Amino acid sequence: MSKSSRRNFLKGGAALAAGVAVLRNANSLAATTVESKPGTRLAQFDYKDVQLLDGPMLEQFKHNHNLFLNLDDDKLLKPFRQLVGLPAPGEDMGGWYTPSSKFDPPKDMTGYIPGHSFGQYLSGLSRAYAATGDKATQAKVHRLVAGFAPTVSKKFYSDYCLPAYTFDKTNCGLIDAYQFAGAPHALEVLNHATDAVLPYLPEKALNRAEMAARPHKNIAYTWDESYTLPENFYLAYQRGAGARYRKLAERFLEDDTYFNPLADNRNVLPGEHAYSHVNALCSAMQSYLVDGSEKHLRAARNGFAFVQEQSFATGGWGPNESFRTPGTDQLADSLSSTHHSFETPCGAYGHFKVTRYLLRVTGDSKYGDSMETVLYNTILGAKPIQPDGTSFYYADYNNNGASKFYYEQKWPCCSGTFPQLTADYGISSYFRSPKGIHLNLYVPSHVSWQQGGTRVALTQHTQYPDNGDSSMQLAMTRPERFTIALRIPAWAGRQTRVAINGKRVDTQLTPGTWAEVDRTWKNGDRVEVSLDMPLRLVPIDPQHPDIVALLSGPQALFAIEQGAQSITKKQLLAAQRVGSSGAWEVAASAGKIRMISYPSIKEEQYRLYQST
Repeated sequence: MSKSSRRNFLKGGAALAAGVAVLRNANSLAATTVESKPGTRLAQFDYKDVQLLDGPMLEQFKHNHNLFLNLDDDKLLKPFRQLVGLPAPGEDMGGWYTPSSKFDPPKDMTGYIPGHSFGQYLSGLSRAYAATGDKATQAKVHRLVAGFAPTVSKKFYSDYCLPAYTFDKTNCGLIDAYQFAGAPHALEVLNHATDAVLPYLPEKALNRAEMAARPHKNIAYTWDESYTLPENFYLAYQRGAGARYRKLAERFLEDDTYFNPLADNRNVLPGEHAYSHVNALCSAMQSYLVDGSEKHLRAARNGFAFVQEQSFATGGWGPNESFRTPGTDQLADSLSSTHHSFETPCGAYGHFKVTRYLLRVTGDSKYGDSMETVLYNTILGAKPIQPDGTSFYYADYNNNGASKFYYEQKWPCCSGTFPQLTADYGISSYFRSPKGIHLNLYVPSHVSWQQGGTRVALTQHTQYPDNGDSSMQLAMTRPERFTIALRIPAWAGRQTRVAINGKRVDTQLTPGTWAEVDRTWKNGDRVEVSLDMPLRLVPIDPQHPDIVALLSGPQALFAIEQGAQSITKKQLLAAQRVGSSGAWEVAASAGKIRMISYPSIKEEQYRLYQST
């Protein structure tokens, strides 16, 4: 970078810090209209169009929003300033986030990836602003972009173990700051940040085996994830960062060892790092959405199907962060060999993203079913991030003394994906279609949109999934005909019902599809859904039909017990609710076993799978 361009760049950062006027309001960048792109059946709402109401999802969102809004700016920016030789005031954040001479992988991960999650915190705050319109949040996003700008230098990546990994998050944060929080210089900062990292990126996407074959200082240098870069490169291109981002996206598509075989329906997941390879499927979806690549759409659909084939009953996957070989005992063996069964906030974030993509493109309700399974059985039960960076990381499905526990290092990767995911809860709940609206998640929420010449608001009240009942009320400026499509989960029983204004409607209620109600709606109309939630057993895999989890509707039920008890399938399916507590009891041979949902578990030890 020339001295002149560097000087101008820093002036831009200073101007932003002084409060340069926003170029345009982020909420106006994507109007609430049905997308015109070919190949998408459903469109995403804007963040501002959906508000969560009181419930566990809103509680998680508020906690994460408040936590990162109140983190000191100097602390967040300190590792960047330290590594490029600038004055670095503020306390160290510690853990993975702060440079440390203790870093000795895999024995000691202190100082693992300095500043790695800054972009994710920036992204989460930008999305939170888009959802809430909170001016203090927008101001913080602008300050962080301004403060980050002077630290952009090739020097930061000198001897840095995961340049692609960290830059991908930086890219995401900057494009979100521009799109959702109106940070006017964010794309300029991104272009300079891209110049800084490019000398440290490989010539193409490399898998871990290829990384290990290159000279490396220690094992951590073989863990970089260049294959996740295309998604945010494509998004940067679409948001106006420049044509080179489309070329960079194409350059880093991992076609040779990942997408080509997946497109041919060959399962190459076993042995691969789980979260990053699910995340990479989002790059394949962006290749389809931007470049129209049918090959990459096939790769994403097939790849996700392979993930589901080796998922736990909770929807989680990847014990010890690794995919297993189908048709073997490996997944069942993990129930006794590890307490690191599912990388929860990161895995749920990647899972929500890819299912949103697939749902938009295909319209298939099975992706909503999958999203909801992960929601209620993994992330809604995650322990909250603490102000000092203590974070929940792994869900534990071990048969012996499983429990909820915090990760040993502060500010790990899951501290970055958690605020992004909770900010995305609203946009995951509803989708637009040319005919109206699709209700994907039964959650306390309010959504509004323009339908023809009418402004429509739908408010949803529910205690789902503790019971199957949800009600929605419409507020409209005038009557309008459109379709409300309700997701009927594949597990729904025969007693599932839909009523309009108290009268049962005669519409198709096939499990695993959408129930479409097409009518002229008017102000005050009420929709009531009653999902029949029969108990069912889900084996861990086809090879072990007698190792089963008990589910009620979308919720897995965890046995609260010490040690193993003899139990039969018949006894599990005869479980009874305990009053209105949400708990269940199973009458086993040795006595009653209490079973509860994952979010209900506090400090108890539990068991997900029962041997029958």
